[in-house]
Amino acid sequence: MIPYTVNIKLAARTLTGTLNLQNKTAVDWGWQGLIAQGCHSSILIIDPKTSQTIQVLERHKANVVKVKWCRENYHHSLSAPYSLRLASADAAGKIIVWDVVSGTAHCEIQEHSKPIQDMDWLWTQDASRDLLLAVHPPNYIVLWNGDTGTKLWKKSYAENILSFSFDPFEPSNLALLTSEGIVFISDFSHSKPPGSGGKKVYIASPHASPAHTKPVPAVAPAPTGAKKALNKVKVLITNEKPTVEAVTLNADCLQLSYLPSKRNHMLLLYPREILILDLELSQTVGVVAIERSGVPFIQVIPCAQRDALFCLHENGCITLRVCRSTNAPDESGKPTDPEQCVQELVYDLRSQCDAIRVTKTVRPYRMVICPVNENNAALAVSDGRVMLWETYGICVSSGLSPLYSPVAFCGSPLGQNQKKIQDLSLNTMIGQSLVLGADPPPGSPQQEVQLKFLLTGLLSGLPLPPFALRMCPPLTTKNINHYQPLLAVGTSNGSVLVYNLTSGLLHKDLSVHSCEVKGIEWVSLTSFLSFATSSPNNAGLVRNELQHVDLPTGRCFAFRGERGNDEPAIEMMKVSHLKQYLVVVFRDKPLELWDVRTGTLLREMAKSFPTVTALEWSPSHNLKSLKKKQMLAREAMARQTTLSDAEQSSVESSVISLLQDAESKSEGGGQAISAREHFVFTDTDGQVYHITVEGNMVKDGARIPPDGSMGSIACIAWKGDTLVLGDVDGNLNFWDLKARLSRGIPTHRGWVKKIRFAPGKGNQKLLVMYTDGAEVWDTKEVNMVSSLRIGRNVNYRILDIDWCTSDKVVLASDDGCIRVLEMAMKSASYRMDEQDLTDPVWCPYLLLPRAALTLKAFLLLQPWSGTFTMDISQVYGSTLNHGYVLCCDSVLSDWLPSDMKSVLQDPELNLLQRCLLVSRLFGDESDLQFWTVAAHYLQSFAQAHQLSLSVPEGQAPLEGTQTTPQGHLDICHDTLCESFYFQRFQLERVHLQEVKRSSYEHTKKCADQLLLLGQTDRAVQLLLETSADNPSYYCDSLKACLVTTITSSGPSQSTIKLVATNMIANGKLAEGVQLLCLIDKAADACRYLQTYGEWNRAAWLAKVRLNPAESSDVLKRWAEHLCSPQVNQKSKAILVLLSLGCFHKVGEMLHSMRYFDRAALFIEACLNFGVMELISAAFVDYARLLRSLGLREGAAFWASRAGDAGEQLLEELFEGEEAVPVPEEEEEETEALENAE
Repeated sequence: MIPYTVNIKLAARTLTGTLNLQNKTAVDWGWQGLIAQGCHSSILIIDPKTSQTIQVLERHKANVVKVKWCRENYHHSLSAPYSLRLASADAAGKIIVWDVVSGTAHCEIQEHSKPIQDMDWLWTQDASRDLLLAVHPPNYIVLWNGDTGTKLWKKSYAENILSFSFDPFEPSNLALLTSEGIVFISDFSHSKPPGSGGKKVYIASPHASPAHTKPVPAVAPAPTGAKKALNKVKVLITNEKPTVEAVTLNADCLQLSYLPSKRNHMLLLYPREILILDLELSQTVGVVAIERSGVPFIQVIPCAQRDALFCLHENGCITLRVCRSTNAPDESGKPTDPEQCVQELVYDLRSQCDAIRVTKTVRPYRMVICPVNENNAALAVSDGRVMLWETYGICVSSGLSPLYSPVAFCGSPLGQNQKKIQDLSLNTMIGQSLVLGADPPPGSPQQEVQLKFLLTGLLSGLPLPPFALRMCPPLTTKNINHYQPLLAVGTSNGSVLVYNLTSGLLHKDLSVHSCEVKGIEWVSLTSFLSFATSSPNNAGLVRNELQHVDLPTGRCFAFRGERGNDEPAIEMMKVSHLKQYLVVVFRDKPLELWDVRTGTLLREMAKSFPTVTALEWSPSHNLKSLKKKQMLAREAMARQTTLSDAEQSSVESSVISLLQDAESKSEGGGQAISAREHFVFTDTDGQVYHITVEGNMVKDGARIPPDGSMGSIACIAWKGDTLVLGDVDGNLNFWDLKARLSRGIPTHRGWVKKIRFAPGKGNQKLLVMYTDGAEVWDTKEVNMVSSLRIGRNVNYRILDIDWCTSDKVVLASDDGCIRVLEMAMKSASYRMDEQDLTDPVWCPYLLLPRAALTLKAFLLLQPWSGTFTMDISQVYGSTLNHGYVLCCDSVLSDWLPSDMKSVLQDPELNLLQRCLLVSRLFGDESDLQFWTVAAHYLQSFAQAHQLSLSVPEGQAPLEGTQTTPQGHLDICHDTLCESFYFQRFQLERVHLQEVKRSSYEHTKKCADQLLLLGQTDRAVQLLLETSADNPSYYCDSLKACLVTTITSSGPSQSTIKLVATNMIANGKLAEGVQLLCLIDKAADACRYLQTYGEWNRAAWLAKVRLNPAESSDVLKRWAEHLCSPQVNQKSKAILVLLSLGCFHKVGEMLHSMRYFDRAALFIEACLNFGVMELISAAFVDYARLLRSLGLREGAAFWASRAGDAGEQLLEELFEGEEAVPVPEEEEEETEALENAE
């Protein structure tokens, strides 16, 4: 019985090495939890949790310049399953959209033949999940359907486009970074190209303005060249063409991106600073600068969950900077006066990881962060390494303004004994930063935390080529129990890497030589010989190193002892078939013959020995006949011991001595018998010599004269009765030794570098390597099976070849990769589910669509069993398709991280927390957003409900009732936040804008904002600042008078209202809205804004000015608008309704959109909190969905919860069974729920 199975079928795979410079930006971390990285023309798919490569995609002919995972911002179901889709673009302008699991291309897109500058999937996926925007050089943006490959529209711009960034809050906004400045597009839509050329803005340094002249410190630091004194800090955006100096400012802008943590903010990255712009004012509101001795930036990634920046520096160091709370106390411990304190957004350095050693060939390329949790970063290095860093919090106090860890877990307060995962994501590690005037939550047990980086994984690629390859001896029936398919790779720096080809992972990295490894020969399954030669001295002599390496122990020793210094270079070495003898061939010196087993030199040939050009051992030997003799001898010995003494003397002594001799030879377990073996070689004239070796005897055999049609012989291969010779002119000569026939074939491919027969009995396939590629020949039929040629079907040169199994070849190429290919030598990606991974990978996207949904349903709710289990078969036993059980079961037992398992099994985990946790686990963006908002508002409305305040549906609870422990939603949810918090945030923002203003335009915008926010006194002050020579002086002065004298008398109100409506009718919308706000008619203002299509502005105004009832009306109208077919943003509408507490409407909408799982779980959560009535149809439909997935018990539970509506389904479920079984726990639970309600 075989102790464990051996995977004889090796997957085709690619071992990758160093990256090309064009691969620099080709790396992306998707919501699916995997990292994609371009390496030359291949794409690696990496699992960051187990740090292993799980797929390599090959189809591009040019270097890959961009990769982008598809966003998962939609509801997943059987018709829209969890799938791994990736878009990749190359330097020849081709875009391929991949189905990563099967390794096949969905579609290929080609517009021009220049490298794609940038591309991204659209993030609003209600209308379509397949839209991909790409920048085709020099100045086109094209919107593609990534599923069919059709072009939807194309638009050109005046300047060259370098990159773009989507506004994460508004799908119609897009910013292009061009060679001259920034172009803002505000009418982006998937149905038609943007109408206008966008708003062009240039980056410039303004003149010093009074707002900026700060008091000079006593010892002013010398201004650094990079910072141009303080000038660059005052960078603002202008619409004028820039001066020469300003153009240089734009030229070194490395990156532009919107901040996902707060609306209307953008960052610009320069080598020595990051500028944070407020786009409403077009003004810098924050600068992160590096001091003179610091290391410049190369990339920055803004986070969404907190206002934080991950920055990558030129030395490979990643730093995490978090925005300081604006009401941070000063040294005295008292909070500063709000007027003084907001001078600038300050990003404090909170954590940094170790740098790497940067050399000419090793430099950091790109960093990506995990979009789901935002607490893991991966760094791609040019030498092919990927370093995986994780941030974790430790509870200590720091000198900076403190960071606190939040009290809640997954959106709900922690239970008494509840388990939690401390470092689940960025927003579970750091609490919200406090805003002006907000006090820290009283008596909350907040812990101060400090953040640290920890290296959790490292993937390393192959070193730089050239490589020398040798596969270990082939699999046979004798070694099947302990066989491992090991490939030895000799590298240019003298080390030998041994890869296990079943998993594709590095098995051993052995530092064997001090110079480039030239050749490797295995002498057993666990040991090999390798040789390296140093560069020649003036006399043309080198230092030869020939080492014997034992793999299990890693022990190396010099096989030729002291020999090797100052002698001609070793050309090749060949080990005989029985691994008994070794021939070492030198450049200008006769060959040496060694005994491999004892390590002794058998013969050094005479000076007159011919020069060897090619050599091969014969597969024939006399081991079998020797073993037969040995068996006979043993039997004779055994017989002899039973004879009597008298008879013994009569046995001839010669026989005994023969037997003893044979016995002594066989003491090494049959190894020490020296069998007779032969080798052939050719000399410079093409004459073939035949030499026999037995023990330490060497005999010269027959010589065959040269074949006139062949040039100088370069290599020989011998298997069975076939001998093949290859020459420097590209001719192959096939000899059939049995029939004594020879046949020459000219291949016209130039020098035959190497030929190798495939392993396996009777397998007569031959692999041939040329300078420009390789071929596989069938020597029985003498015809070519497959061919590979540089420039025709591949774009890399082949450096070495070998067979790795009887039907797969392994090729080393000059792009630094080693490929295991089918015999057809077509570069092919493999199916992920076919391969053998060392560590199991948690990625639901790899499962079949049904299996992934079954798994999700199973993790979300198992109320029918009372206790939570991770054993899916225990719950579903016979009812579920067995394949899925195995599939899901192994997923749960091996793949789920243990901390996650224990939290999911924790009975204290409530339904909302479970939904949030599972959506994080699945990397489901739309689920995560929905449950975050739902959990927050369900709890705050339920709390208001308990305080017996009758809050009408659709109206936010009053300010005083906001007692949820988490305080408020994060500002990254923008208009979904509570009004009181949103208002404070906007006030703080205006204060900052006011401090930073540097021109009349800015002052005017600030005054307008202050009027809308109701801060009339401050607005009047700003209006009176207008200088007398400004054309708007008179107008502003009058406006100031108006603002101060507005009384609530009827006539003045009606006049102002009339003026305002006339203004709005005549196209002055903003001015009219301002007037309406002055007379407290903000509700009318919102209505006008909505009529004129300014929906976001109306929502903003409602949040900052209206009372809950009026505000809720405005927002409800907005939700209706979002649901309309031409807008089609239903998911956004649902979030708006959640923030208003219209839970019944949300339940109905989810049900009508056929989001049955989300609807049923949401309604269940609402029932638990007692904030709505049952919608039984949703439960019935969810039960039907579970039944279709094969989860019968789950279906029975939901059907029984649906009351009368579910009875028919229950009957169908248990047809043919006597009574409908209701589990006992379920009865108790139903009763408990009814009582609670």
